[in-house]
Amino acid sequence: MTVVKLSKNGFNLKGHSTADAEDEIGKLVCASISSAAYLTVNTITDVIGDNAEIDIDDGKMVVKLSSVSKETANLLKGFKLHLLQLSEQYPDCIKVISEV
Repeated sequence: MTVVKLSKNGFNLKGHSTADAEDEIGKLVCASISSAAYLTVNTITDVIGDNAEIDIDDGKMVVKLSSVSKETANLLKGFKLHLLQLSEQYPDCIKVISEV
């Protein structure tokens, strides 16, 4: 299961959404989460231009923002909505913990 912790200054993704190597649904959910996370981070840093500390490793992504512009705050709201919808559809694959 992927656990996502959202805060006002970033997010933390940990784990894989797959139960085992044959879990096709889990693979799709994991790819959806990863794609949304990379889109969010790349938009924050390369399009909006906000600074972020980013730590990425297998099954982990930690994003910490030193400051959050209005554009980034709105983008993070959209990211949260996307993840919450995934967690409603696939509750065995993703858990979202939100501080915002």
